[in-house]
Amino acid sequence: MGFAITFVLMFLFLSAVLFGVAYYVWVVPEQEAARVLDARLRGVRTNTRTRERGATDLLQREKRGTFAFLGDFFTWIGILRTLQAYIRQANLTYRAADVVGISLALTVVTYLVLTLFVPIPMLQLALAALVGAIPISYIMNKRSSRIAKFEEQLPDAIDLFTRTMRAGHNIHSGLETIAEETSDPMKMEFRKVTEELALGSSIDAALHKLGDRMPVIDLKFFITGLILQRQTGANMVEVLADLSILIRERIGMAGKLKAHTASQRFSAGLLCALPGVVGLGFWFLKPEYVKLLWTDPLGTKFFTYGIISEIVGILVIRQIANVKV
Repeated sequence: MGFAITFVLMFLFLSAVLFGVAYYVWVVPEQEAARVLDARLRGVRTNTRTRERGATDLLQREKRGTFAFLGDFFTWIGILRTLQAYIRQANLTYRAADVVGISLALTVVTYLVLTLFVPIPMLQLALAALVGAIPISYIMNKRSSRIAKFEEQLPDAIDLFTRTMRAGHNIHSGLETIAEETSDPMKMEFRKVTEELALGSSIDAALHKLGDRMPVIDLKFFITGLILQRQTGANMVEVLADLSILIRERIGMAGKLKAHTASQRFSAGLLCALPGVVGLGFWFLKPEYVKLLWTDPLGTKFFTYGIISEIVGILVIRQIANVKV
């Protein structure tokens, strides 16, 4: 009876924590975005009245998050700075310190819950680390998908820019054309460039910021070509046209490579999942065989070694299968 009450209490506690995390991840950013939009609209409406009192503050300022003290603690090793850059590249509104705080909270809560049901310390740590890594994994997946979509749109954007340049327009007009005629995320990023140029930023600085926001090597070539054309006056239109062709060929080659290695990647995934599937099968067929892994001291050692070997094997196979083109 006491075990059932403990289980219910821990379930309710974990559910409350998960609901709180979900509220912070989905509801709070939407409320913050709505608040910022409302503030900007109020600023537009009262612009004529505030001009007499003083100039509008155009400086970009970063708000300190809820877990800002974690940012002050980890800043010296650069972890939060890198994570915040990834969050910007994923076009999310979270703060790196808040994400780290949520990850640590999830890890601790999961570990405390697992101590009641899982008697193996190594398995407790592994599962708690996996649950704690969910927010960071979400950010990394959003970042990867956004960068991949941007990379797919880049050849068409370069072609649009070269056609604008051949028509006799300048670089600013070409960038504005990309910001108006393309779709997100290409449209969003180049719109930021045009907004920075409208606020008085130099074109070199705006393009370098674009390269920092979207770490795509082909975009670096495009930015370098524009800066060289502006500084030397050379005709970079043909070079940029060849660059778009090269990007399309590389993307096509990557697609062919992915298609030809589909069987090998499926085999790698099956090999990584095989120990877990076999363990579950033995658990349902012969539970007394599997219980030795955490009831016997020697079995616990073998089970710990198996978990570590499985994680290392997954990382190695992932590195081998991740072919860069």
